[in-house]
Amino acid sequence: MSQKKDNRMLDAQCLWEPSDTYKSSTFLTQFMQNISQKYQIPMREYSDLYQWSVDETSSFWEETANFCGLEFDRPYVNVVDDPYKLPGAKWFSEGQLNVVSHYLKFQDDHPAFIYLNEVDGMQSLSYKDLRAHVATFAERLKQKGVQKGDRVVAITTHCPEAIIAFLATASIGAIWSACSPDFGQKTILDRFLQIEPTVFISVTGYHYGGKPFDLTEKVESILSKLLTVNCTFSIPTQGFSNFHFMDSQDILSLSSEPDRSLTLCPTPLPFDHPLYILYSSGTTGKPKAIVHGAGGSLLQHLKEHKLHCNLQRSDRLFYFTTCGWMMWNWLVSGLALGVTLVIYDGSPFFPLDRCWKLIDDAQISVFGTSAKFISTSMEKGLRPREDCDLRSLRSVLSTGSTLTDLHFDYLYEHVKSDLQVSSISGGTDIVSCFALGCPVEPVYRGYLQCRGLGMAVEAWNHRGESIVNETGELVCTKSVPSMPLYFWNDSDGELYRRSYFDLYRDVWHHGDYIYLHESGQCQLLGRSDTTLNPGGVRIGTAEIYNIVEGFNEIVDSIVVGKRVQENELIYLFIKLKTNVSLDASLKKRIKMALKVQGSPRHVPHYIYSVADIPYTLNGKKVERVVKHILEKKPLPDVSGLKNPECLRVFMDGFDDPLV
Repeated sequence: MSQKKDNRMLDAQCLWEPSDTYKSSTFLTQFMQNISQKYQIPMREYSDLYQWSVDETSSFWEETANFCGLEFDRPYVNVVDDPYKLPGAKWFSEGQLNVVSHYLKFQDDHPAFIYLNEVDGMQSLSYKDLRAHVATFAERLKQKGVQKGDRVVAITTHCPEAIIAFLATASIGAIWSACSPDFGQKTILDRFLQIEPTVFISVTGYHYGGKPFDLTEKVESILSKLLTVNCTFSIPTQGFSNFHFMDSQDILSLSSEPDRSLTLCPTPLPFDHPLYILYSSGTTGKPKAIVHGAGGSLLQHLKEHKLHCNLQRSDRLFYFTTCGWMMWNWLVSGLALGVTLVIYDGSPFFPLDRCWKLIDDAQISVFGTSAKFISTSMEKGLRPREDCDLRSLRSVLSTGSTLTDLHFDYLYEHVKSDLQVSSISGGTDIVSCFALGCPVEPVYRGYLQCRGLGMAVEAWNHRGESIVNETGELVCTKSVPSMPLYFWNDSDGELYRRSYFDLYRDVWHHGDYIYLHESGQCQLLGRSDTTLNPGGVRIGTAEIYNIVEGFNEIVDSIVVGKRVQENELIYLFIKLKTNVSLDASLKKRIKMALKVQGSPRHVPHYIYSVADIPYTLNGKKVERVVKHILEKKPLPDVSGLKNPECLRVFMDGFDDPLV
């Protein structure tokens, strides 16, 4: 690790810095040079390009579309009518395209994806064959009467057939929506019933952690309630391949030879035609059905893949994700740059070091994961650097929650020292990132490298003033193409406005706390609606996690505040390693660390040991649910949690001796 001090970054340690040779070869540098020459403005650093991208909104997005190869079947008239129109800005008006023409513009023998699961060995599919499979399934959908605007839903693992089904759906102009098969029945129905699908697709079962899971009963029950469905397709899974839903003989399988006589002709559609529907977590009420536009999602992903990740055709891109998480949608867009996607369906720890060894097995260059995966790797004592070659690996991306200092330390000490670690943050709401990595900037311990190009992200205080070198609300002051078109069944847009525009008028309020340094690097400090406020001092929960989870005895933690009269009491719950108990000595050390490394206000009033910490299916801690339990408020729907059973200990209550 290098120890290069940047006086703008206070005492943050520089962990990685790109070489001049690498910087000069990146797409980002090429783009900066193009802009500098065309507009006759100096572009010496990323910050110069970033500022131009948010000042000159229309020019930036037009130049990005051109540089990233966005092609229109019918030309647009105007890039954006009013970037300050939030919500409701109109992007690339009158322009028409189909995203599938971009996803499948390559038609050669280069592998589109390499895939494996817990049962089958590694296989691959070329771009030429992928196109043939998509054309075949698109034709089958058309024969079933599927038309533009119809909703196609899927309960599916992260398998190649899911990508084929999505691309075939999008080629017609139908709208895709998916859930992971480990979602509970209520969780799935809460999502799919809202959008009234006509086509239903599902795997017949799945394997996870070495165990088989038969979906027969669950799927039959779900289908009996989806009364708008008029055709079904099953994706056979090894061990469950004899089952076809609702006696249907319609099967989608890679083992079937595609009809190579068919020509894929994606339907040209408006830039803002709906592409897919994603869902909020549902922990604050019924999941919001968030409709994303085709052109905006594609353009945003192309920008992030090409400019921020520097993806080349020769790259192999991996993200450990499910089809119910927005990172699946983000990953699939890598096809538009002709990269090879690496798809793994199964537990990341079956066997224990499966995903780390996959880097060598599939020659992965960009490895995407989550903070939870890294924490678990740390907990299990995995040392990929000792057991793997990792020569192909140049970048690790991580989201779900932002990386702590300890995550950075682990990656550089036990994975690879010459590595760009990109902690990224955005959300289902924009199916992309507000802050992410930058191939021409250094990586500092505990920081996200930059705000995304074109993303007018600022930190605001409670008076609506932009601040730097302080913690504030994450806002976005201008529209971007990937903001939701609308919420399903929200005809007047009221729910959409309440979700993002209630706190600051005409400004997107994301609900996260951000510390924005004057250098442009930033830290995400937790949800602002669960911010701690002891004695009137606002503290982001991530500030406490960064300290507490540095203890060897502690596996995980969650912290919430409970309002009592005029003050807020801080409750810290910790998950300890096996055979470790929470005694007076450990409590004292935790308090002292929080006091010294944080402040006296960071010290919790109560510390308890719990068996597990509640998470959403996408790997985010659910502080708000625990807070509701402590304050004896009605419990929100928890069917969308990964481990709702762990809430029982919080509901049973604790003795309250001060610690």
